[in-house]
Parts: sequence; C-alpha cells; structure tokens
Amino acid sequence: MTINKFAITASSNVGLVRKNNEDMILVRNKYVRDENYRTVIELDKCDRFVMAVADGMGGYDGGEVASQEVLASLHFYIGDLPAKLTATQFCEAMMEWVNSTNVTINTKGELSPETKNMGTTLTGIIVYEKNVFWINCGDSRIYRLRNKKLSQISTDHSMSAIYGPECGSNAITNCIGAGCDYSYLDIFEFTDDVKRGDIYMLCSDGMSDMVDDENIEQLLAIGCDALQMCQAAIDSGGYDNVSTCVITIE
Repeated sequence: MTINKFAITASSNVGLVRKNNEDMILVRNKYVRDENYRTVIELDKCDRFVMAVADGMGGYDGGEVASQEVLASLHFYIGDLPAKLTATQFCEAMMEWVNSTNVTINTKGELSPETKNMGTTLTGIIVYEKNVFWINCGDSRIYRLRNKKLSQISTDHSMSAIYGPECGSNAITNCIGAGCDYSYLDIFEFTDDVKRGDIYMLCSDGMSDMVDDENIEQLLAIGCDALQMCQAAIDSGGYDNVSTCVITIE
C-alpha cells in the first residue's frame, strides 16, 4: 500500500421527513451528526483510526443513543488494542468486540422505555498500524470508485439481499442491539488492494435508497464530496436520515 493520506469529507443530515437524526459518523476522533466535516489524515502521523457510519433504530430516542454508543465504543476499543496484532488476531478481537457490544446495547436498551429495542447498523474502514480493514453489520454500505467504475464492497445483511427485491421487505437480518441474541461482523483486510486515487464512500441506507448506483458513480466520478452526495439524496426525496463519508486515497 503505497499511499500517504486519506482525504475525508463527512456529512449527516436528518432529511426531509424524520424528526430526529439517528445516524452518526465517526472520523478518527470526530463524531458527526447534523453537520459537515472534512479532514486529512496522514499515515505517518496516525496509523490507527476509524472511519464509520452507524444508522440507529428503535425507541423514542434509542437510535440516536445506539449509534453514538457503538461508535464511541469502537473508537476507544481500537485505540486500546495491543500493538502488532496479526490480521487474524485483529479480526478475532473485532468479533469479540461486536459480541460484547451487542450485549451492552441490549442491556442499556432495557433500562428505559425511550431506548427499548435500540440498535444500530455499522459499516466502516479501520486503519490499524497501517493495515486496512473494512467491517459491516447491517445494510449501511461501503462503495469504491476506481477508474470511474463503482462497486459495492460490503454485502447488505437484509431480506432483500437474500431473497431479492421481489421479496418486498427491506428488513435487516443483522445489527448491533435491537434485541438480537447474536450479532456478527463481515470483516476483511484489504491493505494490498487500496490504491492511490481510489474513492470510498460509507453511507446509511438514506443515501443508497434515494440515489441509485449509476448516479452515485456519476457523482463520485466528478468529485462530489459528502455534503453534495447527501444533497443528492435529499433532492431525491430525503425520506430518511442520510449520512455519507467520502474518502479519497492520496
């Protein structure tokens, strides 16, 4: 991986219909909700950080709590990991984290009617000692634009992904919390596949449900940042909270 830095923009918006924004974005140590953010992270100055999107759900304000709690937990967990873990050890540690966090979110959710059944999706890219991993739990997505061609890196954990759109259900089959007895992460190391010039986009389904892949490809190819991507979803209806994190590899 001959890259020097990650140029990142992030934007999270409540949309046009919902009253609360249950999404949240984490970029290194910055939490983004109802705002826009941009930064550049240089690998020679920071070799351990998280870029992630969480789409909360459940209760009066449970979704807001769940998404923030999970991202905060992940941020501190990555920071506290021992040095020099192998890729296998890192993946095992992440599976331990998601199982523990699932129990924690479920337990906290039962403490108040406002947070009952709270839960969240989670998708992100983690840099650990200059090794790069992607993770996913739920139906938030990771896209990559390479040579102006878009591909979805993550796989949706949803009924429609299993049975096809004709099943008529957008229900997710995996998340953290929401009463789930078991949560799991898709987690892959892709250090050697990260190329200078790649653009990655993390997003909640408020983005991917409103803007199809063809238009996402066109917008990223002309250099749209996270705010502009979110605006495209809002212009298309904005029926849900919409959050995007656009990462350019330099």
